[in-house]
Amino acid sequence: MSEVEFEPQHPRLFIPNCLSLQECRELEFIHKSCCTVGYRPNVFSTTLSHLIATNSSHFIIPFVPIRERLKEKLEEFFKCEYELFIEFTGLISWSKGASIGWHSDDNRPYLKQRHFSAVCYLNTYGNDFSGGLFHFQDGEPASIMPKAGDVVMYTADEHNIHSVDEITEGERLTLALWFSRDGSHDEDIKLISLLSQHLLHGSMADTYLPLPASSNMYWFSQDQASDYQFGFNICWARLRVLGYEVYISQDSSCESDVSELLVKPVRLVRGDESLDLEFVNILHALQVVHFYCWKGSALQTKVSNIDTKLVKLTDIQREKISGLNSVLLNDDAFASRVFCGMTSNRNGCNCFDSTGVVAAVAAWEEYVSMLSKQTHLQLPYWKMHESIYNVQLAE
Repeated sequence: MSEVEFEPQHPRLFIPNCLSLQECRELEFIHKSCCTVGYRPNVFSTTLSHLIATNSSHFIIPFVPIRERLKEKLEEFFKCEYELFIEFTGLISWSKGASIGWHSDDNRPYLKQRHFSAVCYLNTYGNDFSGGLFHFQDGEPASIMPKAGDVVMYTADEHNIHSVDEITEGERLTLALWFSRDGSHDEDIKLISLLSQHLLHGSMADTYLPLPASSNMYWFSQDQASDYQFGFNICWARLRVLGYEVYISQDSSCESDVSELLVKPVRLVRGDESLDLEFVNILHALQVVHFYCWKGSALQTKVSNIDTKLVKLTDIQREKISGLNSVLLNDDAFASRVFCGMTSNRNGCNCFDSTGVVAAVAAWEEYVSMLSKQTHLQLPYWKMHESIYNVQLAE
């Protein structure tokens, strides 16, 4: 199916397969290993500013060519070349129970700077989630059945009022961008300022190990309250639904402050065994595990010479893990309802392949080091032009 344009009174453009499956999977990896609780019930988000704040600024690099491509397509279709600024870029996932009624994307006074919208679907209806169909109130297409790689673009005003059905199973993942004619809302200028401050005193070697944000940003409950008596920590929960538990080897108890627990070194556990490998913190472990989920088959060629060690848990260690779970997960079934996808076993990542995980540690470090190097090399050009773009650097 080729690009489809629709009538002038409802200006919108549908582009199938605009993003490659590889791009979709890479952004899925970034979101599931970095996201925080979102702006609506059962919604989770990853913003570019959050990536910078959590020592993961290198993950901006995969967004750059996609943002450029979408902006070019949108400006061409709406005939506004060189007029637009990207106002917001974010990964947004909707889990079971999430929905939104009829609205336009500029329907609040503080959103009037938004003139155009682009929604990129990163996974597929019927395979990865059910429910979550996108509907326009008037005009064609009346509905969109999301498929990984497809993009819909439209004006953010009352000409394109739309809604999203409730998610009934799985997790619906999108890349959302809003565009503005108002340069004072240019996202790039703000991001470059944050990047400059963040990378000013750091070297490439110490800028790719993630550092969790405040604990309430990762705490999910039904009513979105930060009450640690109810709900769960989404980092712990995402590991749990993939079949892993977490053991903190340093002295800590279930009475410890949750923010303190997030920054302690951790080990991955499956059943009665622990991987004899320490991660810097929970985000480090989460990124490596989701990298393994993303690259699992490609890592198989690298595991033959890897020596891994699994250690039997003691009763005291098992008791400690149970205590941490009672604080950070509370309700296992609730976490599973929120995060278990319809294809949770994709790439076989729901198994404790210890050699695969160890291979993923080295591959993840190589990947993020490469992105970090690109960020450091391109930042001077971004600062000069006050724009984040794909700099063509000499080899």
